[in-house]
Amino acid sequence: MPEKQNSATNPQGPERVNATPTPDTPTGPIDFAVDFYWQMREAVTGRISREAKRIAKNAKRATSQPFDKGRDPVKAGDSISDIMKSFRWEGQLAEAELFNNWADLVGEKNGEATHPESLNRGLLTIRCKSTAWATQLRLMQDQILQRVQEQYPTLEITAIKFIGPDAPSWKKGQRSVPGRGPRDTYG
Repeated sequence: MPEKQNSATNPQGPERVNATPTPDTPTGPIDFAVDFYWQMREAVTGRISREAKRIAKNAKRATSQPFDKGRDPVKAGDSISDIMKSFRWEGQLAEAELFNNWADLVGEKNGEATHPESLNRGLLTIRCKSTAWATQLRLMQDQILQRVQEQYPTLEITAIKFIGPDAPSWKKGQRSVPGRGPRDTYG
């Protein structure tokens, strides 16, 4: 007849060979410390064991009925707007709409000579075809800013920066060292 294992020969304790401790199931006075650990872990970190998650999920599923509130079909348009809100895509869509409708907003001629480049922290950067266009639009900056704020209030644009065409830059990266820069060292 096989001998009964005691707690000295069983490293996991009596009657706890294959049991997984969870904060929801009391296991008796012997494992008070283990239960206390799981309860404190859940309280401090907000994490619960897989077993507790499974039990909670099954309990929630068991109370669901076929015609309960919240089980009605949802229209696709409503669900898309909810998804856009939850992922915070509304601001990105408004920014894309501003960039696409820039010519309508500032006029056909101004729209042909300029295009929005970026929107960071309320600063709208506009790239112009020439420095002359950038200078001319800087004179109209207040009017354009007011118009943008009226049509796109959710973007919270506070300033517009008009810049000329791209020029070659020898700066690499975000920081640079002051000095004379590159010179003719080839001959």
